[in-house]
Amino acid sequence: MMTIEEQVNEGIKNAMKAREKVRLEAFRNIKKVILEAKTRPGAGDQIDDAECIRIIQKLAKQSTDAAEIYKQQGRMDLYEEECGQLEVLNSFLPKQMSDAELTETLKAIIASIGATSPKDMGKVMGVATKQLAGKAEGKAISAKVKELLQ
Repeated sequence: MMTIEEQVNEGIKNAMKAREKVRLEAFRNIKKVILEAKTRPGAGDQIDDAECIRIIQKLAKQSTDAAEIYKQQGRMDLYEEECGQLEVLNSFLPKQMSDAELTETLKAIIASIGATSPKDMGKVMGVATKQLAGKAEGKAISAKVKELLQ
């Protein structure tokens, strides 16, 4: 089983051979951020797949935000390029939970904590964000917790 870093290096090679500019740029962005993380003081020489996924999630969020801005400004060329890069980033991320799965999981967390009112949102969010890391976006978790605690 290849590590994410090895998959990125392989993706760079394949994108170069196929002359896929957008995919190549996405893979290079991932590699750049991984290298920056490895060279951070105290980071050590290796970086595990969990850390790589966190890095890629951050890149995906930035890419999504940029795509939205391009779309609002009517820059469809840049929007499409950003969407192409986002597709590459998402291929490394775990599948996101459906709305129904998220609701069920949050109901279980709320029950286990014994949360009853919106005052308990902080406790629920603390557990939920750790448990659902990579499986659901923070904004979606927050909105659903708020809805369930009303």
